[in-house]
This record gives sequence, C-alpha cells and structure tokens, in this order.
Amino acid sequence: MKYKPADARYEKTRYNRCGRSGLMLPAVSLGLWHNFGDVDKFEIGRAMVRRAFDLGITHFDLANNYGPPAGSAERNFGKILKLDLAKYRDEMIISTKAGYWMWPGPYGEWGSRKYLLASLDQSLKRLGLDYVDIFYSHRFDLNTPLDETMSALDTAVKQGKAIYTGISNYGPAQTAEAAKILRRLGSPCLIHQPNYSMLDRWIEDGLLGVLEKEGIGCICFSPLAQGLLTDKYLKGIPKNSRAAKPHGFLKREQVTEQVLKKVSALNTIARKRGQTLAQMALAWVLRDKRITTVLIGASRVEQVEQNIAALNNLKFAADELERIEKILKGD
Repeated sequence: MKYKPADARYEKTRYNRCGRSGLMLPAVSLGLWHNFGDVDKFEIGRAMVRRAFDLGITHFDLANNYGPPAGSAERNFGKILKLDLAKYRDEMIISTKAGYWMWPGPYGEWGSRKYLLASLDQSLKRLGLDYVDIFYSHRFDLNTPLDETMSALDTAVKQGKAIYTGISNYGPAQTAEAAKILRRLGSPCLIHQPNYSMLDRWIEDGLLGVLEKEGIGCICFSPLAQGLLTDKYLKGIPKNSRAAKPHGFLKREQVTEQVLKKVSALNTIARKRGQTLAQMALAWVLRDKRITTVLIGASRVEQVEQNIAALNNLKFAADELERIEKILKGD
C-alpha cells in the first residue's frame, strides 16, 4: 500500500527555533546512527521513519559512517525517501556529517577540504539527493587549520549541496572560533551537535554559554545515554540491547552497579511524574531553553511513539530537579 502521511502530523509535536536562525526544528528528531544499517532489518527502519514523520518529526539525522557497514544508513534512508517520502522532501530537514573514517589512505577521515567535500558528494549519491539541509564537520581536527575545515562547509553551501553548516563534538573555544570563521565566510553556523544526557553533562561547562552568545542551536545526541537512561538495564543486560551487540557503541563494562543505582533512583522519580525513565530523561534535557531538539535513536516503532510522548510533560518542580541533582551527584 502506498504511504500517505497523517494529515494532522504537525499537530502532534512542537517546534523550536534553532538558535537565532529562521529555522524551526521539531523538539524530538530521529537519528539513524543505529538500527538503519545493512545489519538491520530494512522494513523495521522504514516503518520507524514513516511513523516518525506521521508524528511530526521532520528532522532526520545521518552521517557518512552510520551503519554498519559505513554508508549503509544513508543508502537505506535514500531507499525510504524514494519509496515513501520523495514528494515530501521540502517538509523535511535531512542532515549528514563527515569527520570519521570512511576509506583507506590519508584523505578518508578528519577535517581536510579534500575529505569533507569528497565525502559529501558520496553521501548525496547514497541518499539520492541533490542537497542536504545541514552538513556538519563531525569532529574537530587538530592537524587541519580550522579555516580550511570551515571553508569546506562554506563551499558546500555555496555549491548548493547544503543549505546550512553545522559542527559536532567541538569544545567551547573551538566552537567560538568556528562560528567566527563561518560568519566571516557568509555561511553562519546553524547548529552544534554534542552528546548530552543526565549521565554526561560536559556541555554545561562552557559550551552552552558559547552557543547562546553566538546564536547557534543545539541538538543533543545520546540523551538517553545509549539506552542506559531507560528501564531496559535495571535487571541486567537484555539479549538484543546495544550493550549486548558486538558493533554497539555502548559497552558491557559501562553498565556498572553505580550507574544502575542512579538509574533505579531516577526511575522512581519518573514513575511519580507519570512518565517512563526515558521520557523524563528527554524532558530533563529539553528543560534548558538553549537546547533546540533531542536526537533519539530507536529500534522499533513503539520507541519512537514513547519518546515523542515525553513532550506531554516537560515541566519539572523545583524539588524534582533537586532530587535528580542529588542522585546524579551520588548523594
């Protein structure tokens, strides 16, 4: 049966302005880091993308190396676009990145102009698109002048292969300098993508302040700490979880007794709020107005539905935040 998106899809979520730009992004975006590679079932990924779009999720986040194998998430998303969503392209924000290893030799990773622009061309072929909405430098490169890396992003925009520029995994000082260069070149940095969750709060130490000052939006990846901030691991490591997979980013040794003690206590608070732990963890990240959107991952349609339901309760009482803070500090 031919896919037809839900008529009321834009009534099912909320949209936030991305920094001081004119772009609005859904408060919850769908990331294809995991579960969309060739090692995964294509029809499950397809169903998740369609359901996300039905729920008003318009932003789909990729990178050249997502899979596994690298490149396969872009290729599979390209198939989904062709099969179901091609006519809705202008209703979508599609992003990709380059920075991590993609091919052998000295031009297959990091931040050189050669690598970034060659990688973008490859990404567009895999996606079956003429352009992406956001093209990111995926990580800072100590061995390449920042001017060179940022000029590649600027060139992508001026060539019509990207609409906006973005950076990911850059520290506060690196972000400030990158923003300065891109502004001078005429392709201002739209967005920064750092990891941020209750269990990893590094961006609170300077980065969020830089983003606010520069008018750059923030999209947080791993807001559920690769699944740790769910009820999934409270009774051990499930067979098909990320920590159990050999190609997963979350490792078994990260699921420690100390972490699980915190997770269990947080779960108690979430239940009192009428939320799952995952929903509360997403709401906690979105409590800060400098956060534009949270980037969720999912392995089944139900997870997409449950995660976007976090938007039903984004408010925290002062005492709830105090209790959460004590738990996270180990008090």
